[in-house]
Amino acid sequence: MSSEFDPLRNRLLAAIPPGEFRRIEAKLEFQVLPLGAVLYEPFVMMKHAYFPLDAIVSLLCVTRNGGSAEISVVGHEGVVGVPLFMGGGSTSSRAVVQSRGHAFRLSATVLHGEFRRGGTMQALFLRYTQALLTQMAQTAVCNRHHNLDQQLCRWLLLSHDRIGSDELVMTQELIANMLGVRREGVTEAAGKLQKAGLIRYRRGHILILDRQGLEARSCECYDVVRREYDRLLPPAREPRAASRID
Repeated sequence: MSSEFDPLRNRLLAAIPPGEFRRIEAKLEFQVLPLGAVLYEPFVMMKHAYFPLDAIVSLLCVTRNGGSAEISVVGHEGVVGVPLFMGGGSTSSRAVVQSRGHAFRLSATVLHGEFRRGGTMQALFLRYTQALLTQMAQTAVCNRHHNLDQQLCRWLLLSHDRIGSDELVMTQELIANMLGVRREGVTEAAGKLQKAGLIRYRRGHILILDRQGLEARSCECYDVVRREYDRLLPPAREPRAASRID
């Protein structure tokens, strides 16, 4: 397998000490994550945790009438499946692939066993959980107190950080579902950003033209989340030059 799909491209996996990582490396399963794939549903026991490489997964709260709102996003910095090592086994949210890509998955049994060993891996995953909770809390604050333009900037910046590319394949309908707003509102907000020269939007493709401009236009919520991830997680390291999984 080429270095493009090295599991160490996931920041969390890369931060595990080599001795601990070797215990799980052969048990990691390479996965293609298509757009819209549901990795888990509310209150259903999870079988695997997912470590994205270049995909973005949205964690959504879903209402009885079918409405939804995003509470956090996970990309190459983290893992989808925190309840597996926290002891819950399931959660009230739904995990949906927001941007297609690739990931490695690890069985619930293996992950839970490694977490129970303690050591660096346990401490690392707990720090990641704290960072994820910060993102969830800040998302709730942002949705309550900041306007849609600011929310969209925050969302674009978080997605940009996790995809490793200036181009996002996102329809306005998908963004509206993530933010829990009407599509017309997203159309208007995206139009303002395009007119300001910050993005270019066409047929489900968003090109980030001016990241600094987006940061200046966003509320403080993005920066709070970014700083907390940087504070709690080790810096990303370069993946290996070559990797093969038999």
